[in-house]
Amino acid sequence: MTDDLAPVFKALADPTRRQLLDRLHERNGQTLGELCASLSMARQSASQHLAVLEGANLISTSRHGREKVHHLNPVPLHEVQERWIDKFERPRLRALSAIRHFAEEQAMSQPTYVYVTYIRATPEQVWHALTDADLTARYWGHRNESDWQAGSTWRHVRTDGSGVSDVTGTVVETVPPERLVITFAGAEDQGEEPSQVTFTIEPHQDIVRLTVRHEGLPTPADHAAISAGWPAVLANLKSLLETGEVLPQAPWEMHAELREAQMSTERS
Repeated sequence: MTDDLAPVFKALADPTRRQLLDRLHERNGQTLGELCASLSMARQSASQHLAVLEGANLISTSRHGREKVHHLNPVPLHEVQERWIDKFERPRLRALSAIRHFAEEQAMSQPTYVYVTYIRATPEQVWHALTDADLTARYWGHRNESDWQAGSTWRHVRTDGSGVSDVTGTVVETVPPERLVITFAGAEDQGEEPSQVTFTIEPHQDIVRLTVRHEGLPTPADHAAISAGWPAVLANLKSLLETGEVLPQAPWEMHAELREAQMSTERS
């Protein structure tokens, strides 16, 4: 193994030359014209970069008729690996790299909440309950007001006559009585990207499977709040459709009491 790897490091230092190596890795044996087309690069510039790569022995060339074809030569890269990577305990480096990638993915991902319930009703009845302002006022404690056309605004309006909307959003998709997609932004979420809620209604004989998928929640705290809120709302909806009456106590009030008791315990 040669110790003179300076030309290899010099060749790899340029992002354009690294791109050329990537293209040859994707499809080995390309002409100058093919490489220029894939990178939108002038032939003269590509020729200069290829000459550096050839001087570092990172590529080799052959003649096919009148055309000069370029091939990737991985040997110098293998020498770099043996000289500068393997001695630093590659398994441990791989483990650290995997941990870093996992942490980055977790940091970038936003939690999603999914809830499924079964209701003794028709799809049309469930759709009506989701989109009728008077019915939502009964089981949700807010009026969901909209014409429910794609692109329209919907508002989650208090029933105290104040006209205040605690949530607003946009109707993204509407396929009655099967699917409704809306964006979901609270009053405190101004300036933030809204989350998205998808209602899917699937009939099965005399019952309906209702799936609520809430995506793009900004924080784990939002996920925790939604995880308590949706079951409460949908339990009330199920009771209303199956019995004609909502539950004797609003489920979200029971959740608030439990949360307050938990917080009191934590404070003590």
